[in-house]
Amino acid sequence: MVVLSEEAGVLPRVCPAVKRNDVASAAARRLLEGMPVLSQLTGPMIARKARPLAGACAAPGDKSISHRALIFGALADGASRVSGLLEGEDVLRTAAAMRALGAEIERDGGDWQVRGGPWRAPNQRLYFGNSGTGVRLVMGAVAGAGVAASFDGDKSLRSRPMGRVLEPLRMMGVTATAQDSRLPVSLEAGDGLKAVSCKLAKPSAQVKSAILLAALGAEGVTRVHEPALCRDHTERMLGAFGADLSFEPDEAGGRFISLRGGQRLRAAEVAVPGDPSSAAFLAAAAVITPGADVTIKNVLVNPLRTGFYQTLKDMGADIAFENQRESCGEPIADIRARHSVLHGVDVPAERAPSMIDEYPILSVVAAFATGETKMNGLEELRVKESDRVASTESGLAANGVDVKSGPDWLRVAGDGSPPAGGGRVKVEHDHRIAMSFLVMGLAARSPVEIDDGAMIATSFPAFVETMSAIGADVGAA
Repeated sequence: MVVLSEEAGVLPRVCPAVKRNDVASAAARRLLEGMPVLSQLTGPMIARKARPLAGACAAPGDKSISHRALIFGALADGASRVSGLLEGEDVLRTAAAMRALGAEIERDGGDWQVRGGPWRAPNQRLYFGNSGTGVRLVMGAVAGAGVAASFDGDKSLRSRPMGRVLEPLRMMGVTATAQDSRLPVSLEAGDGLKAVSCKLAKPSAQVKSAILLAALGAEGVTRVHEPALCRDHTERMLGAFGADLSFEPDEAGGRFISLRGGQRLRAAEVAVPGDPSSAAFLAAAAVITPGADVTIKNVLVNPLRTGFYQTLKDMGADIAFENQRESCGEPIADIRARHSVLHGVDVPAERAPSMIDEYPILSVVAAFATGETKMNGLEELRVKESDRVASTESGLAANGVDVKSGPDWLRVAGDGSPPAGGGRVKVEHDHRIAMSFLVMGLAARSPVEIDDGAMIATSFPAFVETMSAIGADVGAA
């Protein structure tokens, strides 16, 4: 078995439909036609105290599942239908890439239809903007499909490491050209892809997914060992699209995943639930805002994605998963969040894979708690859309919060009262940094401003509308 060194049964069907407002059709059309999206959030934004937050709302569709629904539908024989798709920039760039590779993708009312079939080499580089999930998963899919393609992204994505995906693809026989293992990248697989047996050096659903997607076109059985479990949406969706996988636990709580090459996927209906990472901003806003009582409907509560909510409960937050049900193999719930008196905690490093995107907003919540909150195992945050440890620390300090950091940790200390606020945060083109500090402004003593809200559209296009509907004062500065 090869250990990857770079940072690196019967499966249920996919989740049920969630009805959402049509908020991004114009952006969808522009991106599918190869034109840049025109964000309504471009420019400085500010958040101020408002009346107590209250009411029911919906988070946008889960981003992880949305990416995979488009990719799997494009690989499958026949026409797949996707409801509840997140129509954010990241996902829509994946849709544009699937179209460039030969899939037929159309928006049909509020749903999407994806007709797959043989892939072809695209006429130009596949451009993924800021989307690390999209580019890494599609690299694996392109390798498995046996076509040649080149990949690129914006300045931020070009700075992020791709070696942890390129290494196993090269082991399988892919020719990959890249400078310093970063974008732009060119891949050529041909017909000689071979199965591998490999161990993930660090938990990464993106790396695991890229290997499994490539394995569909490889000769033999590919075996992936994940010592620590991470998001399992790829495995669930492979089963929903007719693939045969097997699983074997290891002795330390991890597992082995085996996939035989040469399998063809079959079209499926995919319904996308609410994204727990996006719902985190709504829940956090309720927890820190006096008098708040907010319910977020129909959210995915897969235990591999709910570390943030467990941490809030550990801090004393009034968080409840109501109307819990299982639909098509995925747990769904309505998340009710109410204003709470919070205390600091130590967040264990082993929880990081289940909440890796939520540390910026957790850090904001920690600023309202009494005592010290220390977050551990954060090295992955250094290579996200921004260096999220540095961006979070800088934003907190600008708003009067006691904060310190190390290579893989962040410490936030509060005295139980709202932080001063009043700062202007440079978000470094990172959507989660932008939304986190707008949430802070809802309950800080003074308003909080961010330098640019454009990137919010990558994951939460209706952020302002959703926040306003429950009583928040968020808008252009």
